[in-house]
Amino acid sequence: MTVPSRILIIDYGSQFTQLIARRVREARVYSEIHPPTRSAEWIREFNPTGIILSGGPNSVYAEGAPRIDPAALEIAPVLGVCYGMQLIAHLHGANVTRGGRREYGRAQITPAGPSALFGGFSADEGATVWMSHGDHIEQAPAGFRVTASSEGNPVAAFEHETRPLFGVQFHPEVAHTPRGGEILANFLFGVCHATPTWTPGAFIDEEVAKIRATVGNAQVICGLSGGVDSSVAAALVHRAIGDQLTCVFVDTGLLRLHEREQVERTMAAHLGMKLVTVDASARFLAALAGIDEPEAKRRAIGHTFIDVFEEATAVAGTHAKFLVQGTLYPDVIESSSPSGGPSVTIKTHHNVGGLKPDMQFALIEPLRELFKDEVRNVGRELGLPEEMVGRHPFPGPGLAIRVLGPVAEPALAVLRQADAIYLEEIRAAGLYDEIWQAFAVLLPVRSVGVMGDERTYDNVVALRAVTSTDGMTADWFPFPPDVMAHISNRIIREVDGVNRVVYDVSSKPPATIEWE
Repeated sequence: MTVPSRILIIDYGSQFTQLIARRVREARVYSEIHPPTRSAEWIREFNPTGIILSGGPNSVYAEGAPRIDPAALEIAPVLGVCYGMQLIAHLHGANVTRGGRREYGRAQITPAGPSALFGGFSADEGATVWMSHGDHIEQAPAGFRVTASSEGNPVAAFEHETRPLFGVQFHPEVAHTPRGGEILANFLFGVCHATPTWTPGAFIDEEVAKIRATVGNAQVICGLSGGVDSSVAAALVHRAIGDQLTCVFVDTGLLRLHEREQVERTMAAHLGMKLVTVDASARFLAALAGIDEPEAKRRAIGHTFIDVFEEATAVAGTHAKFLVQGTLYPDVIESSSPSGGPSVTIKTHHNVGGLKPDMQFALIEPLRELFKDEVRNVGRELGLPEEMVGRHPFPGPGLAIRVLGPVAEPALAVLRQADAIYLEEIRAAGLYDEIWQAFAVLLPVRSVGVMGDERTYDNVVALRAVTSTDGMTADWFPFPPDVMAHISNRIIREVDGVNRVVYDVSSKPPATIEWE
């Protein structure tokens, strides 16, 4: 049996580390991100087809700067990106100079002679790349040769003369490096001889086998929200263990308008699995009473979810030992640094950092290493309808994190109405599938208005719509002015208590997609 190819990505703290993983997977080669604390012995056991050292904010000379065991560079072909390249140079005795020739943004590189990484590139044409570095390498280390240079940097790329060691000072993983995919493909297939077998079908086969081996004859419960993630997770586990799975849909009181009815109808029609509905709306609102801090909301919701699931097992008569969650890779990345690496925590996701430490379930998270677009493709491979896999993301904590400030039913009622109008008009304009995620937010401020010749002092609703591939980065969606005007007019006219609508034109980064 052929061992599947897999690329090990060592995370040195770059904001683009996750993009490296995505680009590798887009080439249908599996990749994992791990911290620089992994030993050479661990890496040898991991048995990577290739290793990529990410960029990062540190200087190789800084006290406590992350390193790698030099022995790890002998295990598989290595590509160093930015800091990763400087680290390779430093370990081989080259001088990495601080400051001086800094480069940020687009730059032109010129390939120099034959190179495994730049196969298909011409020195006459050059290539546009994205630079983001303060330190630079003055001269390639002994045994290496320069394979590309830029106007501001004589060593923009190098490779070892006899060993599969490569470095690039730029970021091939970002969209601003137009031919970056070719460079990565040259490394994956020309150097590492990886096989492109990372497909939705292969993932399903592997996960089904894992789930069966983990669960055995035990009963399993799945928290089903009706969103893409939990629906795909449920369908995948159901394929593995059939009627050993019971899905629990919890009405938290934090759902969109008519969400409960839609979920029950869709799940019954398409998934054909045991479904128990629990109305815990009063319980969740009680748990959230007086809480306005976003992280505290997420923790309260996460703990309450577990309590409800534990009780639901007795109601359903399953006495489940395992809980299925639709946790995705971005959830893990934003809740903690990837695999213990140096990247910073953005926010706690209720199903990652908000769970009770003493809960009775063991977790099954079959989608934990997938990005959202990969989850959608797995859902399609499992036969789920497009109306399910194409839905916009909806956060596990629901509208609680879209009511800024304390959560109470009157505020939720206002937000539900505004959100429903917003999505209805997006669909009517034929824009739903062009947008990654769209939603309304109820702001904790009031504004003065004039309605019916009377002064009003009412709520402000913010609208958010973004385009994205995986949720890790996002741009705000440019609505046609007439569509936005119509949406605003409808919300103000039809939702009691709202007299002003604003539109969020922040990209991610620096903002997150959700407001909390």
